[in-house]
Amino acid sequence: MRAWTAIGATARSDPPRTVFQNLMTKTSCRRIGLMAVLLAVLFVSFQSSAQRAQASPFDRHGMWIWYIDSSNGGDLGSIIRQARKAGVRTLYVKSGDGDGTWSQFNKRVVRRFHRAGLKVCGWQYVYGKRPLAEAKVSAAAKRRGADCFVIDAEAEYEGRYAAADLYIRELRKRVGSRFPLGLSSFPYIHYHPSFPYSVFLGPGAATGNLPQVYWHTIGDSVRESLEITWEQNSIYKRQIYPVGQTYENPGTKDLLKFRRFMLNFDTAPSWWSWQETNAREWDALGKKVKPIAGYKAYSGHVSLDRGDRGDQVVWLQQFLIAAGNDLEPTGIFGGGTYRAVRKFQRKKGLEADGVVGTQTWNRLMRLTPVRVRWSAARSRRLAASVSSQQPASRPLSASLPSVRNEIAGAKKHP
Repeated sequence: MRAWTAIGATARSDPPRTVFQNLMTKTSCRRIGLMAVLLAVLFVSFQSSAQRAQASPFDRHGMWIWYIDSSNGGDLGSIIRQARKAGVRTLYVKSGDGDGTWSQFNKRVVRRFHRAGLKVCGWQYVYGKRPLAEAKVSAAAKRRGADCFVIDAEAEYEGRYAAADLYIRELRKRVGSRFPLGLSSFPYIHYHPSFPYSVFLGPGAATGNLPQVYWHTIGDSVRESLEITWEQNSIYKRQIYPVGQTYENPGTKDLLKFRRFMLNFDTAPSWWSWQETNAREWDALGKKVKPIAGYKAYSGHVSLDRGDRGDQVVWLQQFLIAAGNDLEPTGIFGGGTYRAVRKFQRKKGLEADGVVGTQTWNRLMRLTPVRVRWSAARSRRLAASVSSQQPASRPLSASLPSVRNEIAGAKKHP
């Protein structure tokens, strides 16, 4: 605006111009205008390039491969053609199981997929009995060319906070702090109070959350399963990339509906799994879809109250400690947690009812939760000195049984 005002002011104060001078002034203005347009185009192009550079492989439509030789007969060219036809741009290929690497995930295979413009993520089912050995196997995927890695941790890791902590710390040490890591596990967190989501999705751990939203197996509608997943998972402050199902022959309408909801939630789905996807399902994955008309993506958070127990309470306590409260992350919503919540609510101008609902969560999530060192049983547990008690290897809630294995039937390991 200053440049244009200066030109106008000069024109009003100068003597009358010749036709040539007026023509030159108009030409200069056009040049300035053209330069402004070019600069704007360059800025948008640079901004788009920066956004693309920051995008993770999880931000692309994906498909999971358990066994390459059971996917299109192991023909890599056929896999590439099938992926392109269905709009699949990231392949999740099994690279290990427990403390053993899988030879199918190798540099030759990864390079072949890369040349075709595909991103490749390794994934591994982990058990928690030998976390350091499992972390070494996980890190091997990066050395073999993986663009990202997904931790598939399920029932075997319930209650194993120290093992999860050891695994994550060792894995991050080997792959670096910026390498994209994801967690793929149970979608209904309230069914699994002893699972260490707060470790796998906590500070310094996974950067993406890939819950297995197998609505057909769970028995809920597509919309119900997604909304429950968002309500339960969103408090962990990680982008959610749901894994949908093609196994067990879900209906075409549901496959299309799942994809449409993903547009409303502005995220990219992936599918379990290649070897169980039939021709009808591949066709549904490749069709063009539009968002669900009039639907606003669910943005509520799980409500926690006095007496609640489980990992979500552990996570809440990590935020309350970060807010300056002297608490132990026990996973039990008792009197101390209740008072800390009310204190926080009063400070933020919220109704001090001690119930942690969406508004309270939204304020809490502006903080960075403390990171708990569950694996350091004889050293101070918290990043800040907030307790003089001896640290434990897991919270009290880690002994709670699961309510249900809602994704049972989706085999992930031999």
